[in-house]
Amino acid sequence: MTSALVVRPISTAEHLDFVRGQASVSFLQTPAWATVKNEWRGESIGWFEGEALVGAALVLYRQLPRFRRYLAYLPEGPDIDWTDGNLARWLTPLAAHLKSQGAFGIRMGPPVVTHRWHAATIKQAIADPVLTTLSAVPADVSDPAALDVAAELGRLGWKEIGSEGGFSAGQPKFNFQIPLAGRDEEDLLAGMNQQWRRNIKKATKAGVEVTRGSRADLAEFHRVYTETAERDEFTPRPLAYFERMWDALTAEEADRLVLYLAHHEGDLVAATTMVRVGTHAWYSYGASTTAKRDVRGSNAVQWQMIRDAKQAGAETYDLRGITETMDSDDSHVGLIQFKVGTGGEAVEYLGEWDLPLNRALYLGFTTYLKRRSR
Repeated sequence: MTSALVVRPISTAEHLDFVRGQASVSFLQTPAWATVKNEWRGESIGWFEGEALVGAALVLYRQLPRFRRYLAYLPEGPDIDWTDGNLARWLTPLAAHLKSQGAFGIRMGPPVVTHRWHAATIKQAIADPVLTTLSAVPADVSDPAALDVAAELGRLGWKEIGSEGGFSAGQPKFNFQIPLAGRDEEDLLAGMNQQWRRNIKKATKAGVEVTRGSRADLAEFHRVYTETAERDEFTPRPLAYFERMWDALTAEEADRLVLYLAHHEGDLVAATTMVRVGTHAWYSYGASTTAKRDVRGSNAVQWQMIRDAKQAGAETYDLRGITETMDSDDSHVGLIQFKVGTGGEAVEYLGEWDLPLNRALYLGFTTYLKRRSR
């Protein structure tokens, strides 16, 4: 018979010690992320079995306008034993604690992978006019235990948030990842398509130099990032956000966040950031100039990040979100084609799930979000 679990607040130091003891957790579940997302109130919590800390999470509280009630958000978390087979003993005390903190609802993103598709499978699907979404493509790997988790969440009253093209209001359900474990550089290059290998070689021949930047270089990164935002029509984050991200993450671990700069003949042509927690590394933000795109700085900087992640002990290089479309006529398919060229795999997570604690406030909140997104 398993003993009951107790959820209570833990210190930043306790939380960080727990993170360091895991193979990896999402960087969105590190204590430092509460400082980055300073428009939310952050709290580190732990699951205790007796005196032993057996699970942890970063909770971000977003207050309702004019009410001292909150949405409690656990992005890509919590970090608990999802294979336990009895999720109620983990999630029931979680709900009780968050309700005591004034939460009207909980949103979380279990870090549980349900399906995987290899690069070759995706390429074939894009070429097939009948297959227009990734979900319609038979997965190369499926995890029945992960699907059991989804079923149990439903029985416990949690509801999966609907997504559009694989993206919900929070984190992406579909990501693209490159497995690194047991592979050398030659194997990683061989796994890429001809276009990626050609572009990496072209960047080297053109004299593109990739270096690591410092905090002082964030302004140059941001200049190229805002150019990228204007070209690709998305709203850029301010420079202060990246400075806060740098300060918070590097204070936690010196190499938690790394800035990469690709120069050609003195001109900055591409810049990226990489975050690593244990055995998992994430491509976080990227930017490139319109000028000199032919020297392939973006490919060069990605290749350097992949190699550095491998050397640092990462077993997964995560290119983050992709949309679900496989329709060759959809403009979003270009993002998938770019990432598929690396030879990795698409992975589907369980997605984000909500548990209403106060149904009236939760309904009002979700209605407001739907109106705002129109």
